[in-house]
Amino acid sequence: MARESGDRGRWLLDGLLALVLLAIGLVGTAPAGLNQGVPAGPGAYPLVVVAALVVAVRRRWPAATLAVAAAATTGYLVLGQPYGPILLSFLVAVYTVAAHRPVRVAATAGAVVLAALLVQVFVGVRPLGPVALMPVAAWVVVPFAVGAAVRLSREGAARGRADEARRLADAERLRVAREVHDVVGHGLAAIHLQAEIALHLLARRPEQAETALTAISRTSKAALDELRVTLTVVRREEAVGGRGPTPGLAQLTQLRERLAGTGVSVAVATTGTPRPLPVAVDLAVYRVAQEALTNVLRHAGPATAEVRIGYAEDEVTVEVTDTGRGRPAVPEPSTGFGLAGMRERVTALGGTFSAGPAASGGFRVYATLPTREVA
Repeated sequence: MARESGDRGRWLLDGLLALVLLAIGLVGTAPAGLNQGVPAGPGAYPLVVVAALVVAVRRRWPAATLAVAAAATTGYLVLGQPYGPILLSFLVAVYTVAAHRPVRVAATAGAVVLAALLVQVFVGVRPLGPVALMPVAAWVVVPFAVGAAVRLSREGAARGRADEARRLADAERLRVAREVHDVVGHGLAAIHLQAEIALHLLARRPEQAETALTAISRTSKAALDELRVTLTVVRREEAVGGRGPTPGLAQLTQLRERLAGTGVSVAVATTGTPRPLPVAVDLAVYRVAQEALTNVLRHAGPATAEVRIGYAEDEVTVEVTDTGRGRPAVPEPSTGFGLAGMRERVTALGGTFSAGPAASGGFRVYATLPTREVA
């Protein structure tokens, strides 16, 4: 519908332009002849009408418009009519071909038209001779150059929009991948550890294996619910059936309980006065804590962990420390996941991030995020 409306608008504008050129041609041809001492003959006006009206279809058929306008203009000048408003229609036709056709096609059409137009310099009722070559050539070269510049500018703007769209799409894909990694990675790490416990206890202590399997069921359900919420937000749809809240610090207690089921003791401490945080900041703080604790599950070995949330006047801090080995098991590639993903998530919100061995042993992740809304 929008495209049809745009097409109708362009048709109306071109039709209006053709009527304006027609009026100028009909009114201005005779005065132009009087100024040059060359009265316009009766054969001038049909050619003026043709050259003006063909402009109405200039964007639909640029090359055909130029051919008709050039033929009318050349015939007009060869018949010895005065230089006048008919040249405006010709200039518009040249500009249109240069602005709406590829360079090679437009240049070929321009060269043919220029050659045809130069005929009247040497033949016709009023040949001008070689001295008129440059002025006559300018009637083609100038509007062609303007049209080509407009087309190149338009194509450059289109490429810029396409590049920006690709950049936004890549950023969105990376964001989705990071969200899914954080949700699925944490859930699978917890499930893996609980499954190892269940297998170890199944033969000797089946009642304790049942506890581990129950924890696996709860963890997998929580991970699936969180993944469903994440994908729903990505699709910008309402949460289906209210399956779960948007991840944030409100879910930190549930995260601690899930980890407790794997045997990892997590202490949570808060300093300052808790307050509602901007949604993006709340999610980022939660994801940093979640990913850091997932790394404790994967890499720290037997360890305990502590999460400290600090509320200041215009920022919030999150610190996760553990008593494990004090280094990640493998180097972090720049893939947008793990430590690199946490750093990108925090810095994108104007915060700071650091991670490394703690002075007292173990590993420490620390992030600071501003809580002031950006105007």
